[in-house]
Amino acid sequence: MGFELGVLFAFGAMLCWGFGDFFIQRSARKIGDIEALAFIGIIGSIGLLPFVLQEIPLLFSLPNLVLLSFIGIVTFVFAVVDFEALKKGKLSVVEVILEFELPLTVLLGFFFFQESLSMQQFGIILLIFAGIVLIAIKSFSRFNPMKGLEKGVFIAFIGAIGMAVINFLTAYGSKQVSPIMAIWVPWLVFTIVSLFLIWRREGLRELVQNAKKHYAIILGMGIFDTLAWLFFATAVLKNELAITIAITESYVAVALILGVLINKEKILLHQYAGAAIVLIASFALGLMV
Repeated sequence: MGFELGVLFAFGAMLCWGFGDFFIQRSARKIGDIEALAFIGIIGSIGLLPFVLQEIPLLFSLPNLVLLSFIGIVTFVFAVVDFEALKKGKLSVVEVILEFELPLTVLLGFFFFQESLSMQQFGIILLIFAGIVLIAIKSFSRFNPMKGLEKGVFIAFIGAIGMAVINFLTAYGSKQVSPIMAIWVPWLVFTIVSLFLIWRREGLRELVQNAKKHYAIILGMGIFDTLAWLFFATAVLKNELAITIAITESYVAVALILGVLINKEKILLHQYAGAAIVLIASFALGLMV
């Protein structure tokens, strides 16, 4: 029963991440990276507060507090990178590049959680990387390594590395403390950091005005992203990290559909092929781990 629930939570995270990144892209373009992150943190911190009250005593342990606070700082840094990639690039392209977090997260689970990988799984990871290369290149004609990439691709690669680290740290925090605390405390930390930077830079008045003006996309962003991470933290508690991340990374399919159908983004045939390779390989990895 635990395995079934874990898989269900993983698929919930997959769906919520797809819709969440769609709203994040729109929010980042309208109000800015740090502002979008601040709103996610505010919504998540307040929304989860009733569920964490009984677990507050866990923070009386200094190692727990230090670990979760560290996760919050790391989340802040790489979330800003992730948001910048979504702001500059196409949703349908950037999301597939961010898929690179899958093999990286699996490797982290292999080294630190003693999870095992077979030769077939390593082969699938190489296929995922090949698909990412295809989706990253917008044209093979007169390809210049510095100019032949889609906008936001380089930033997305950095973001993918960061997201793999965050996935690992969240999984570790879930196992060491609790799933909901592994979400709530880091979010509280990066919310405080975000609000402080906004206050020092321009004050909080514009943040309030943006909340009134763009409340629909801000709420969608905050709710979907909060649910996604909560589902992920719960799923990884019940399953191995490799199993969970292999399932959740299929969220890129949701983002691709939203990017092409709603944002009217245009991607080329070889990019569709790259996306198909990544999705099929991710699903195959999910069946094998």
